Amino acid sequence: MKNIIILTLFPEMFDGFLNNSIIKRAISKQIVNIKLINIRDYTKDKYKRVDTPPVGGGAGLIMKCQPIYDAIMANKTDNMEIILLSPRGETYNQNIAKYYSSTNKDIMIICGHYEGIDERINKYIDKMLSIGDFILTGGEIASMAISDSIIRLLDGAISQESIKEESFQDCLLEYPQYTEPYDFNGDKIPDILYCGDHNAIKKYHRKESLRLTRKYRKDLFKKINLTQEDISLLNEIDQNIKTPKWEEKALQKGHKFIKNKN
Repeated sequence: MKNIIILTLFPEMFDGFLNNSIIKRAISKQIVNIKLINIRDYTKDKYKRVDTPPVGGGAGLIMKCQPIYDAIMANKTDNMEIILLSPRGETYNQNIAKYYSSTNKDIMIICGHYEGIDERINKYIDKMLSIGDFILTGGEIASMAISDSIIRLLDGAISQESIKEESFQDCLLEYPQYTEPYDFNGDKIPDILYCGDHNAIKKYHRKESLRLTRKYRKDLFKKINLTQEDISLLNEIDQNIKTPKWEEKALQKGHKFIKNKN
């Protein structure tokens, strides 16, 4: 079972996250255990304060060392990686999610708040992570996003088939998906998806993934190790070949299924 410990000043923010959908099922199936630690419970300040103005002046309030340190020490284990959510951190991505879902290490995530935390806490952490170059009021939303991305990859959380063909697998965006009806306001589902030829459909999906990734995420596209078939599919796109021979052959083979939709 994967253990995720989250240090936060606002544990109530996690109520919806823990009690819905995939996360709730993963907890009930004992695939993951999520423990929320209220940093405020560890402060020695008689007024229960966890923040103070920065030494030397500056805007806002800074989270104090002592309560965070004591919360870490009281809840860490020998087999744990301690993560601080910080704009200095490595930008979080699917490969990092895969790493944390596959490692046998437990995870502790520290949610910052206000204008930041005392610099001296950094010596007690193992890694800094950021979910992007934008500012949130605290680390709680980021910790939920990271936890969600890890939990859904754990064995038994969701079907392996769902994971296999998602965006960011092999640096590709997922191909377009459709639902009935066949014709919605004049927009029709591509006929190839009704042809019954699974190899042709798989090829079409690959082609669409390549097209979308190149169009919307050039940064990801540059990382793809293109096969000879990939290059051929991209050439079909570039040459604006509406129905290449392999697709035409599949459509002819499945014409009786397609005819029922027209």
